[in-house]
Amino acid sequence: MLFETDDLGSGRWTANLDAELPASPRHGSVIPITAEERDGLLAAYPPATPTVTEHTLTIDADAPRTEMSDDLYGVFYEDINYAADGGLYAELVRNRSFEFAPTDNASFTGMTAWDVVEGAGGTVEVASERSEWLNDSNRAYLQIEADGPGVGVRNEGYNSGFAIERREKYDFTMFVRSDVRQRLTVSLESADGETTYAEKTIRVNARDEWRKVRTRLRANATVDDARLVVTGGAAGTLRLDMVSLFPRDTWVGPVNGRSVLREDLAQLVADLEPSFLRFPGGCVTNVGTFDTYLESDGQDRRRTYQWKETIGPVEERPTNWNFWGYNQSYGLGYLEYFEFAEDLGATPLPVLSVGANGCGSRIPEMTDDERIERWVQDTVDLIEFANGDTDTEWGAVRAELGHPEPFGLEYIGLGNEENTRTFEANFPRFRAAIEERYPDVTVISNSGPDDTGARFDELWEFNREQGVDMVDEHYYNDPAWFLANDDRYDSYDRNGPHVFLGEYASRGNQWRNALAEAAYMTGIERNSDLVELASYAPMFANEDYVQWSPDMMWFDNDESWGSTSYHTQKMFMTNTGDEVVPSEHTGPEATPPPLSGGVFLSTWLTQAAYDDVVVTDNETGDVLFSDDFSGEETWDAQAGAWDVVDGEYVQSAAGVEDARSIIPDAYGQDWSDYTLDLSARKLGGGEGFLVGFAAGAPDRFYWWNLGGWGNSRQALERADGGRQGEVAAVEGHSLVTGQDYDIKIVVDGRTIEMYLDGELQMTYTEPVTQSLYQVVTTDDETGELLVKVVNPGGDIARTDVSVAGFEVAGEAEVIEMTGDPSAINTKTRPERVVPTERTWALPDDAGSGGFTYDFPPHSITFLRLTEG
Repeated sequence: MLFETDDLGSGRWTANLDAELPASPRHGSVIPITAEERDGLLAAYPPATPTVTEHTLTIDADAPRTEMSDDLYGVFYEDINYAADGGLYAELVRNRSFEFAPTDNASFTGMTAWDVVEGAGGTVEVASERSEWLNDSNRAYLQIEADGPGVGVRNEGYNSGFAIERREKYDFTMFVRSDVRQRLTVSLESADGETTYAEKTIRVNARDEWRKVRTRLRANATVDDARLVVTGGAAGTLRLDMVSLFPRDTWVGPVNGRSVLREDLAQLVADLEPSFLRFPGGCVTNVGTFDTYLESDGQDRRRTYQWKETIGPVEERPTNWNFWGYNQSYGLGYLEYFEFAEDLGATPLPVLSVGANGCGSRIPEMTDDERIERWVQDTVDLIEFANGDTDTEWGAVRAELGHPEPFGLEYIGLGNEENTRTFEANFPRFRAAIEERYPDVTVISNSGPDDTGARFDELWEFNREQGVDMVDEHYYNDPAWFLANDDRYDSYDRNGPHVFLGEYASRGNQWRNALAEAAYMTGIERNSDLVELASYAPMFANEDYVQWSPDMMWFDNDESWGSTSYHTQKMFMTNTGDEVVPSEHTGPEATPPPLSGGVFLSTWLTQAAYDDVVVTDNETGDVLFSDDFSGEETWDAQAGAWDVVDGEYVQSAAGVEDARSIIPDAYGQDWSDYTLDLSARKLGGGEGFLVGFAAGAPDRFYWWNLGGWGNSRQALERADGGRQGEVAAVEGHSLVTGQDYDIKIVVDGRTIEMYLDGELQMTYTEPVTQSLYQVVTTDDETGELLVKVVNPGGDIARTDVSVAGFEVAGEAEVIEMTGDPSAINTKTRPERVVPTERTWALPDDAGSGGFTYDFPPHSITFLRLTEG
């Protein structure tokens, strides 16, 4: 149990009811308590004294060192989780161009985020007459036929509304056409319309052409739920387009001055001091039609990201319904990405498609020569846009947009997770064109979306045959995988392609996830001669529009905070070093406890029937649980439509992901060393069975996924504080609809055996991990040794540190993060787990070659040692 207080002297505390109280009905929650209640709980549940384990860390500063990549740590930006519109892009109006569609194939109305203000009456609708278009890329506009004044629209913005601050200024612009002379009213109002926070009027004359108007609003209050209201002042026809409101207080980049970026979010990125900026994705780069907006005649609203559509005046940039299921305005486009990278002091690293499927998409791939040639030319043109002189075609375009100096692009990625045969067919053509024109630009290929597997191996072999310089690897796994695989790159061939770890994260945002990532990063640094680039992903998430989690930085319309993974990344990114110093740790193995927990049943986009569920103790043969569904139903359905039908337990809902039903108190069971038997039959749908076990929490379990991935394979997946991830698999396996299957799962300590109709399918044993993870690097500028140690376990690691070839001075800088493994940084508690810094006085004899340091439980510690 962890007690904390945010307000000393208030007498109020919070108790985090963690795993020490498994029987508590509020287990896993954070609750307010009084100091007296805290004392009572401490008496009933006295905190355990951490065990002290003995370790040694030997550092040899005289031994040959390994040079580290100069660009090792960077950031990956993708427009996911509303990272651009409603996020980093500071525009406050949602759907300013009236082009947004509610879905990629729904009937278009253009009124997303807009409400009608009736005033004197009339009609308000989105129209699209060819002769009235603002331009060919912006075809929809608002048309108001008013009977009198006060008719218009109200915009709700993002999250709860417009976040405005008292005395701050906001720039308003829009395009207008009016058939009568009138005064328009622009205001910021409360959600109920009763309070006005700012108001201005704009004169417009009767003109049969579009005119851009502007004014500035100054807020008289600080609120986070305002609405922008625009109304006309007379009877007649009024047309509006590109209605925009921007805060004056945006991020000021050191090179390019005032930007279009939200100040607090851009600063979070800048504080990481990234060496590169990978953009614009991610799946938005290779999912959707490969047509341009004009080629599709504007009808297909899901297009893959094409850089030429994202530059120039914002009113000439078409909107797009992206892979993640929402509209992009492209207000944040390639010029802004390049300028952001420049302001960050980071190398720009754009990623473009070569016309193949990725991210699980099934779109028509690019196979015709004419289209491939256009995309190859667009790719070469992008490099010219970034690096070309002003007398080149696209260098001149860059100069016309206000940036005559080249951006110095050094890397370009081809194919985000594109793992089909079309990738192998198209990639050489793109690469050859780039190398012919720009031999100094490093082309980065890809290895698909997985860390292993047959296709992963095939793509790596393809990349070796192609002789590429670097391969982009992506994987999202549970904490245990990261703890067990810190040596992943130790055995990679140094003579083959190097690695860009373009996307990685532990599945979850708890402190345990960040600890596992930190442990893995010691292996990245140890191998930073091979792993030249690495970036956590994704970067941003608006808490009200989440498509993917975990994420590094979180925000709403007026607040932002870093996850524990953000602060971990920041520790490593701002304390990287220049060379790796040989070091060696010895200590006890970190053996995980036996697998334990209850069981559950589920389906994924499938209907199924289950029967004769029996859980038996392996040692005694005692039946721990059984149900033949002949009596009263006792299961707890979490999702889907579950009913007992003719003596079977049937999930009948279609299209439900993880339609889970759990046994009574499933997550409170401490069962270990048991066997789960049941029968199952697929009734319909695209996949098969999910049989859960060793379930300690809704997000901490194993399940056997039979018939997954479109009924093409089976896999053992594990969730450890986040979304489940694969740990073992059998390829080329499918289930027959209507056929009964006997399923047996044997849990023995940390080993799992899975049987289907009596035949063993898979055996998996949870790996033994290290008790400490460490790496030592140098800082050439300061002459310091950076000793980086991760202690993911619950023991105090008392470590004898010996340093050869380096006389340690009497003081060291300590940067340390520690906390409860389940802790999460949230909006209300954004600094629950953050680094602390202090100066530590070493023992008097430390300079003679060593010292002892107690690394706290669940901690990341950096010791910056100065030479005496």
